Amino acid sequence: MKKTIVITGASGGIGMACANALKECKLVLTDYSDSVVKKVTDQFSQQGFDVTGIACDITKKEDVEKLKAFVLKQGNYGGMVHTAGVSGSAQDLKKVFDIDLVGTDIIVDAFYELAKENTAVILFSSMMGHVVPPNPEYDDALRNPQQEGAFNKVASFVNGDADTMYNFAKRGVQLLCQDNAMRYGEKGGRIISLSPGVIMTPMAVKAAEEHPETMDRMKKITALKRNGTPEDISDVVQFLLSDKARFISGSDILVDGGILPQLLKSS
Repeated sequence: MKKTIVITGASGGIGMACANALKECKLVLTDYSDSVVKKVTDQFSQQGFDVTGIACDITKKEDVEKLKAFVLKQGNYGGMVHTAGVSGSAQDLKKVFDIDLVGTDIIVDAFYELAKENTAVILFSSMMGHVVPPNPEYDDALRNPQQEGAFNKVASFVNGDADTMYNFAKRGVQLLCQDNAMRYGEKGGRIISLSPGVIMTPMAVKAAEEHPETMDRMKKITALKRNGTPEDISDVVQFLLSDKARFISGSDILVDGGILPQLLKSS
């Protein structure tokens, strides 16, 4: 029987690449609107995929509960690839915090109920989460983003900059992964965060157009001298969901072409 895998942010470049890599599974694709979900689901269905879809606003608990119920109906739950998120280009601190971190926390809590042997949840962080140093003053808020005052606490450290808020939120994703590994593990499930480097998704292409000098510098300081592709990420996702990754949990997997050491030197 095929495993059922959920992909959030399914219409994005990485979400679609992950769907392509997981053709042998039954796929539940989700995104923020019915029309977007229908478009991407129809596209994969026409290519012969076993696929269904449902819209979900990951920042709303009731939407995530509906998603969970929908997934349960499909049977043989095998895991989730949580790619949904926004970049700092959203220019809205609260939106970045809510979608990238609060939404992730809601997903992790809801899908804990489905955790069992041979299941894995893959959360998407970013290499930029690694440039934010540990600090108990904001780490508690990042670990508990739904707590009253968490947003204001983190916002006080980012100087009104949405890109910096993105970095903080992605550190928070790594912390959520670490903090939930034990409870997922008690049920036999795994939880992993994955930190891509510069990946040429439509979102990254937009960033490249807005900041060409920054993107050029990034490529130059990447050890492998190129930007990543969505397939560079989806191949790792396929591995992490498989039995070959059966002893990996609570870890952040960096897939960045070797850029982080240079970034840390220059920051």
